[in-house]
Amino acid sequence: MSTSDHWQTVYSPKAPQSVSWFQALPTRSLALIEQFSPSRDARILDVGGGASTLVDALRADGYTSLTVLDFAAAALEHARARLGAQADAVTWLAADVCTVVLPDESVDVWHDRAVFHFLRQPESRAQYLANVRHAVRPGGHIVIATFAEDGPTRCSGLEVARYSAAELQAVFGDAFELRATEREAHVMPTGGAQMFTYCVFRLATARAVG
Repeated sequence: MSTSDHWQTVYSPKAPQSVSWFQALPTRSLALIEQFSPSRDARILDVGGGASTLVDALRADGYTSLTVLDFAAAALEHARARLGAQADAVTWLAADVCTVVLPDESVDVWHDRAVFHFLRQPESRAQYLANVRHAVRPGGHIVIATFAEDGPTRCSGLEVARYSAAELQAVFGDAFELRATEREAHVMPTGGAQMFTYCVFRLATARAVG
């Protein structure tokens, strides 16, 4: 089964509120975006946004330039249906974040909660980071959350990588300045808790030549 088919299978038979990573209100992501990109016309890309309620929260907070990208078209349809007429003001991309072609320097804030930790192969991480460097404008921010070093080892039937803030910094490299880091105990719909690492990086204002 392809990765796309896997996530379609996860979402198609389920209500979005039943998946382990569901948040009724993504408080921490919203607060970090507001802190590091307060301008309401900031161009925000929510990677793996799927059926997440972050897009609702950002719309309610006055952000106007929003794109949601996810492998699973079924997840995006949940969000579109929930937003109703407001969905037309959002750009929706059913695509693989590692291979999608995004316009150069078209993103002010790249947000990713719980996608990067599924990229266990070095080549996948390299593709992801190349897309970040291409799409995010110099001086833009990356708000990323992964399973922490004491978080789960598997999710939705797949093995995951786990990261401390220092380990994420090492993977992202010198082109990314670590601006903030937090830990969160995410309470799942089942009542159990998963530990997450949140990091905010700032992309270097000058790109390397060569």
